[in-house]
Amino acid sequence: MSKEKKAETIDKLKEAIAGCSVAIFTDYRGLSASEANALRNKLRASGIEYRVVKNTLARFAVERAGRDDLVSFFEGPVAIAFGYGEITEPARALADYIDATKATLSVKGGFFGDSLLTADDVEALAKVPSREVLIARVVGGLQGPIATLVNYFNAPIRGVMFGLQARIQQLEGE
Repeated sequence: MSKEKKAETIDKLKEAIAGCSVAIFTDYRGLSASEANALRNKLRASGIEYRVVKNTLARFAVERAGRDDLVSFFEGPVAIAFGYGEITEPARALADYIDATKATLSVKGGFFGDSLLTADDVEALAKVPSREVLIARVVGGLQGPIATLVNYFNAPIRGVMFGLQARIQQLEGE
């Protein structure tokens, strides 16, 4: 690889590291080329970029991005899943792929913002419901007490209404 190509690769990695909302580091040993392409296509469909990186170039990129704390992840073969949207999506997509294919792909860790993630953190992140589901749960939780309060205030009015209807029926029956 020429120096210009290496410099370009380092710059692209630096931009990806600085611009992503979450990145997950994986050890892709044991994946065949077709499995790696299938994984890459599945992740791309979810808006996630999956790159196999050279460790030395990746170390330069993280150092230039000001993320020296990430250097320890670049031991052995490393591929990075960059997520630019919801932070749970890459973890969930990787976990789904591993579960569905029983692949030998292993998660090393990751980061979002300034926080480092261990492999266990990434696994926990994969189990967190999506943003829409969390919002629906909060709205549902707020709706229950409000509905109860409305019923509480309507009960006396409803009682008066049923009493008046019963009296009207009684007077019509006479």
